[in-house]
Amino acid sequence: MSSYQEILSQIEELKRKAEEVRHQEMSGAIAEIKRLMSQFGITAEDLGLSERSGASKGKLRGSVAAKYRDPVSGKTWTGRGRRPSWVLDLEGQGKTLDDCRIA
Repeated sequence: MSSYQEILSQIEELKRKAEEVRHQEMSGAIAEIKRLMSQFGITAEDLGLSERSGASKGKLRGSVAAKYRDPVSGKTWTGRGRRPSWVLDLEGQGKTLDDCRIA
């Protein structure tokens, strides 16, 4: 019967072998893809790939206008994300966000 350590060792060896086979098969797949792209004149741009190795550009978001202003310090908050300390302080005093809403 195999011991726990022997089984772990076998698992690690199988992982190494699997990675080797993956690299070999991947090399063949890449060569085939390049051959087909060349044959049909397909570019990376045709496939929707960028020069940034497939990294997504992400959505560009515009800045959001402030919705609330601290009546004491004049600091503002958009209403998104974590509530700033001045909002928590106002709420602790029994006031609401409507009390500091920017018109």
